[in-house]
Amino acid sequence: MSLREALHAAIARLTAQDVPSPRLNAELLLMFTLNCDRAYLYAHPERELSLEEKSRYDQALVERACGVPAQYITGHQEFWGMDFIVSPAVLIPRPETEHLIETILSLAKTARRIRIADAGTGSGCIAVALAKELPTAEIHATDISAAALEVARANAARHQLADRTHFHQTDLLSGFEPSSFDFVVSNPPYVGESEADQVQLEVRNFEPRAAVFAGPTGLEVIERLIPQAHSMLKPGGWLIMEISGSIAEGVRALLASWDRVSLTADLQGIPRVASACKPGPSAVLALN
Repeated sequence: MSLREALHAAIARLTAQDVPSPRLNAELLLMFTLNCDRAYLYAHPERELSLEEKSRYDQALVERACGVPAQYITGHQEFWGMDFIVSPAVLIPRPETEHLIETILSLAKTARRIRIADAGTGSGCIAVALAKELPTAEIHATDISAAALEVARANAARHQLADRTHFHQTDLLSGFEPSSFDFVVSNPPYVGESEADQVQLEVRNFEPRAAVFAGPTGLEVIERLIPQAHSMLKPGGWLIMEISGSIAEGVRALLASWDRVSLTADLQGIPRVASACKPGPSAVLALN
């Protein structure tokens, strides 16, 4: 079977299985199978697949048709222009989370040496991206999951940022000294159990539940994180969290005693980033 035939058959198969973006998925899985780029697929349409390649492509298509996210099949996802290893132990990085990086960079652009805590790091995408963008920063990333930390460490190592990205197996910010960070950043679980039917089936069935659902309301993890962050931040330090529209006002209420509270919308107009400053002057950060 040629590449052209394999691709056309895969698109038809995924379309019949109601897989979203069937062409994109068929191309992605074929590129993964052949370890090539998209240009190669269309430059060599008559190239014949070997029996082994055909078998591996069929297996990948079976998994995708069953709902397994393509990122878990290929083991990779792009975030902040960087390639990250992913596995079912971690949440798949999403473009919306890049708003956290943008927010911190806007606040820390004139800072020299800062300490950042990434609470619930998962794949390490936030911590590693910040280590890349802030070469003088010291990054500490936590996760309660040993399997997630294994993925995060691998991502830091493959981007040659392991020397400035320190990983800790702990619950949120437990174990750190008070007033030791300039920033606390987190993409915590923020979906309520009552919203489960609004979450994509792929997310519900395949991504780690503890990284998606916080509890009945969606605020349960954030309710614990905010007082911990207040303790661990230096005066004038910042807490930056990813949130959703359904919990935005609840988050605002929890941050009532903080300064400069802001909820920033994503490109779809949904409140996506909550930022707040711990009261007190900062000796490190030159803020807008």
